[in-house]
Amino acid sequence: MWEAAANWLGPAEWQAVRLSLRVSFWATVASLPLGIFVAYALARWSFPGKQLLNGLVHLPLILPPVVTGYLLLIAFGRRGFIGQYLEAWFGIVLSFRWTGAAVAAAVMAFPLMVRAIRLAIEAVDPKLEAAAGTLGAPPAWVFVTVTLPLILPGIVAGAILAFAKAIGEFGATITFVSNIPGQTQTMPSAIYAFLQVPGGGEAAGRLVIVAIVIAMAALFLSEFIARRVAKRVAGG
Repeated sequence: MWEAAANWLGPAEWQAVRLSLRVSFWATVASLPLGIFVAYALARWSFPGKQLLNGLVHLPLILPPVVTGYLLLIAFGRRGFIGQYLEAWFGIVLSFRWTGAAVAAAVMAFPLMVRAIRLAIEAVDPKLEAAAGTLGAPPAWVFVTVTLPLILPGIVAGAILAFAKAIGEFGATITFVSNIPGQTQTMPSAIYAFLQVPGGGEAAGRLVIVAIVIAMAALFLSEFIARRVAKRVAGG
């Protein structure tokens, strides 16, 4: 069975699948701490520029993905105003590398992650956090011991939703890192490439099926884990 499944996809198709999973995994893991911080700031804090931050976070949902990719290229390209210093000081190059694909996927998925976590934080009664604070617990400890356990279902849901979004990212990725087989060609990019050549429809169709299966599995897993975590937090 496994051998038949392995032979169903060609080497180039498997390569695209593996790269997509790698890019989506690191895009989600790397952006999760920042996503939790931003979601908490938007849900609990009042500060100048809060609405501006909220708009910037959700901007990738409104802008055409190609525009987001172009902005990433300007900022993090080898001659970008940030990318040139990353290369000169740390030897880090993001454009036209799989790491750049992870950055593009993270940017596009970030709004969905933040929104899910923010809703979970807003559902927590602030009186519980205030009560812990009156007992002398510092804010960081209150967050770790009180808030974090209560919002775990939202964090899990947000992370898996971001992973699923990253799997399907195309416009920003192809603009920022191009479509290089074996280096930056994720599943959506491979589907696009196969559709541009005669006889590539079958390979594109197989990748479409794989993408649908992964996305549906991620959504079901998100619901399952979120419910399990919610029951555990509730002591059920």
